[in-house]
Amino acid sequence: MTKVPKYWNKAKKSLSKKDKVMSKLIKNYQSPSEIILKSRKDIFFSLCKSIIGQQISVAAANSVFFRFKKMCKNKINAKSVSKLSFKQLKSCGLSRQKVLGIKSLAKQIINKSFNPKLIKKMNDEEAISYLSNLRQIGRWSAEMILLFTYNRSNIWPIQDIGLLRAISKNYKKKYLPPIKFVNLLKKRFSPYCSVATWYLWRSIDPEPIQY
Repeated sequence: MTKVPKYWNKAKKSLSKKDKVMSKLIKNYQSPSEIILKSRKDIFFSLCKSIIGQQISVAAANSVFFRFKKMCKNKINAKSVSKLSFKQLKSCGLSRQKVLGIKSLAKQIINKSFNPKLIKKMNDEEAISYLSNLRQIGRWSAEMILLFTYNRSNIWPIQDIGLLRAISKNYKKKYLPPIKFVNLLKKRFSPYCSVATWYLWRSIDPEPIQY
């Protein structure tokens, strides 16, 4: 697991000055450093977890991921996954599309048609576009990878239902909050939208999110 991102404390001060709601959230959720933006710095692991968790509840995703991890004999990497058959992966509770997505990811990691090392040299939009070329990975999943695996500081995932719910709750807006207001917050919170997102998530979920 990683340490707290270097920008975290600076971001808290900046956000607290810019926004009263954010200032209150930051005071309310003075979390231990070990649970802030928890990440394994393992993009294959995180992408698999992202694919497995798509369109199902957190509890269901955890159950499927547990079976998937067991099937991989606790070694979730491209080599171990490539050795598993379609039938074996499907037996974990994965849909056909998710099996195809995970198998494709393992193949691309092994043949190097997907190179995670390139992402570090890309800006956020370039990285989102690159990740979105992977099967079963859309913009939201790519943003989660940039936020959690790469700890990018300015990710504002406006397709995320949790973030939109948190904005509605904390800023007394209807659900869905107006896109104009969501974009206004992005401008206000930049370049630390990732930190603002994390605190907004915490306001509606007692358990810190991780990938």
